Amino acid sequence: MIVKLDDLIVEIEPTFKLGIIHYSKIVVTSSPQMLKGRLQLFQEQLFFELEDKAVTDFEGIKEWRALWKKFGADPNRYRPSMEAMYRRIAKQNYITPMHSAVDLNNFFSLQYEIPMGIYDIAKIHSDITLTVGNAETKYIGLNGRENKLQHILTLQDELGPFGSPFVDSVRTAVSENTTDAMHVVFLRPSISKEDGQQLITSIGTMFTQIHGGSFETTFIG
Repeated sequence: MIVKLDDLIVEIEPTFKLGIIHYSKIVVTSSPQMLKGRLQLFQEQLFFELEDKAVTDFEGIKEWRALWKKFGADPNRYRPSMEAMYRRIAKQNYITPMHSAVDLNNFFSLQYEIPMGIYDIAKIHSDITLTVGNAETKYIGLNGRENKLQHILTLQDELGPFGSPFVDSVRTAVSENTTDAMHVVFLRPSISKEDGQQLITSIGTMFTQIHGGSFETTFIG
């Protein structure tokens, strides 16, 4: 399965970078207590930090809001996924555990201040293109609503859009039946290739420590 960038993305942001991690033979379960505890503790620490610091002062969020605007989207209306989580935490509305894959994805996204998505490879059809959504781009998201993705970065296969750094679709969601998954890491444009590769390798290593299986990484940018 190949993931490629639409040329328009690089025209708008020449330093755009993406990390792809392919997992094979993983086992997704209810999150172990260690992961639940770590996610809860991180959110509690972040809540206290947010009492004295604005969400938009975090470097990763600041960088992704600027990128959002470059593609024509309004970050005050359609926020990058990790910013939405930060704003929930600021209200002490903590992210509740779902299962090990989603919980770890959320933990990484909060920790590194970047959007991330994880998808069931069995539910993806054909190669994937990351492009910029238009007026017709929409899907039913994990938030339970129909989401319109005009001017928002969108992952698409032959059946249409299924993921974005805004909210992911129901169609390709990972479940406890998933054995092969794809992690998409929407890196900060400012990160170096060396640091970006090191980051996605670190994410893949920790993910397979919890889920078993193996992983391969691809750095795009």
